[in-house]
Amino acid sequence: QVQLVESGGGLVQAGGSLRLSCAASGRTLSWLNMGWFRQAPGKEREFVAHITWAGSITTYADSVKGRFTISRDNAKKTAYLQMNSLKPEDTGVYYCAAKGGSTSVVVDEYAYWGQGTQVTVSS
Repeated sequence: QVQLVESGGGLVQAGGSLRLSCAASGRTLSWLNMGWFRQAPGKEREFVAHITWAGSITTYADSVKGRFTISRDNAKKTAYLQMNSLKPEDTGVYYCAAKGGSTSVVVDEYAYWGQGTQVTVSS
């Protein structure tokens, strides 16, 4: 089993930055692909970014490409999402997730989820 806990969310003005962290406990993260997803009020959870277990391949949603950076530190069992140039439309609850096997942008393919952290971007 893997337990994931997100932190780093908050209220920020448009154009600002936040760094989200996802700390894992239990099973090692080393062989798990990590993803970040978000859910805005009244909308479905959507893919933001993912990173392979070795950190060698990253993929981003078009809406965040060039502004967000996903990374991981397997020794610290932690994944990160650096968010720059934030926009009001980035507002939502951000979740980290983990899965074995191949990477994926599909919510239902991730086995482990954190409880989420709120990000609010004011205009």
